[in-house]
Amino acid sequence: MKHRRLGTGTALLAATAAGALALAPAATAVEPTTATVSFECGAFGSGAATLTATQNGTAATISLSTSAIKSPFPLSANSVRSTLTLTKNGSGTTTFTGRANPSIPAGGAVSTGPLKGTVAAGDSLEAKSLTVVVFGISATCNATSPQNPGPFVF
Repeated sequence: MKHRRLGTGTALLAATAAGALALAPAATAVEPTTATVSFECGAFGSGAATLTATQNGTAATISLSTSAIKSPFPLSANSVRSTLTLTKNGSGTTTFTGRANPSIPAGGAVSTGPLKGTVAAGDSLEAKSLTVVVFGISATCNATSPQNPGPFVF
């Protein structure tokens, strides 16, 4: 008798959990989550960048690592101020900003993010330019290739 009650209780618990999952709202997600783009940064160089996007409702973040800009000296964590400008839905623009970066050794590629921005359902965003400011020195990079495999769609 004890085993029967335990089995029935377990079955009811599993059914309840499955029902709760079925009724839970769908999580919002960005596709693709990772993309690449090439940047030209004038005297600072040029190269590829990898962008990684996440979304939580209308809040989104993009982290970026690029070989286009190399640090001439060691940079401490959170010392790089960055603005990533993206083409929004093919015509307008939006920006993602932040002052977050890991420690970067002298000669190391610049990584920045998460950069924070706001999105709406269906927004299609493609990297257009990146401005990085370190110790008052500003480097502006312009995208020279389309984002691959395509724009971030939120």
